[in-house]
Amino acid sequence: MPMFQSFGVLPYGAQNFGAQNLEAEPFTAFPATQNFFNPPQPSNETPPLDGGNHPPPSSSSPLQQQQREEREPIVPPSAASGGIPEPTAAYLARAALPYRARRQPQPLLIVLDLNGTLLFRPRRKQPQRFVARPHALDFLRYCLRTFHVVIWSSARPDNVVAMVASPDLLSPAERASLVAVWARDRFALSRADYARRVQCYKRLSLLWADDTVAASHPGHDAAAAAGGAAAPVRWDQSNTVLVDDSVEKGRSEPHNLIQIPEFAGQDEKDDVLPQVHDYINHLACQEDVSAYIRANPFRLQAGGWKPQAEALS
Repeated sequence: MPMFQSFGVLPYGAQNFGAQNLEAEPFTAFPATQNFFNPPQPSNETPPLDGGNHPPPSSSSPLQQQQREEREPIVPPSAASGGIPEPTAAYLARAALPYRARRQPQPLLIVLDLNGTLLFRPRRKQPQRFVARPHALDFLRYCLRTFHVVIWSSARPDNVVAMVASPDLLSPAERASLVAVWARDRFALSRADYARRVQCYKRLSLLWADDTVAASHPGHDAAAAAGGAAAPVRWDQSNTVLVDDSVEKGRSEPHNLIQIPEFAGQDEKDDVLPQVHDYINHLACQEDVSAYIRANPFRLQAGGWKPQAEALS
């Protein structure tokens, strides 16, 4: 698997670490056998159905097996859960403005999905056993070093904790550097909808209104120290990027979404996450990421992502 480089954007805040002539870091491609986080079972125990370090011994794909396990269809959320959201007029008006490049990259809030985006869970009742998407570990660690990261999954909290707490996904220090870890209990679902298989919507406005998330912005403390002399600096549509395999989950803020193909444990011909890495680097040099994404949405490209003839409006 070849090495691949980023677009060459200086990671935000690199100067704070004393880096000299720091170019965007290449990922280290790791062997496909390391994509499975479960070590082989001892010989005196019966191995699990997913075979430890081996794909499930079945003629059907992991996605097909998962679909057989899912018995209920996805249904829309009830009115008590907010129903099906639409972008606000104010949001659409701001995203419709012409985008402008920055001289220096800005801090970004990166909101990452788990299942289908960074990893695949062959068995929903075994959340700690999963397959990592190619380059997922390098991508996740790069985001943690360079930006501000929230994990947000529609899985139940105990399942999300099991995935994030896996030592094969993040080290304790890396987990501590996350801004927040949100699960199904952060979708404002009614009690009935929480227990049903409803379509979940990642309303970024919920993140932006959260005090803990807001306090993670690098300019938050400076603005607070200045009192009324400085406007509050918060995360908003200009500096937030949602990475998810579901376009529907990003329905309320569609121009902050990087939609990528669903990962179901299959081999990938395209280096999906490396291309997302380069696109995010490019977004960091935009005044408003929603304006740029609206005009130039993410698309996989043969040979790696690079800016094309960009639309200006």
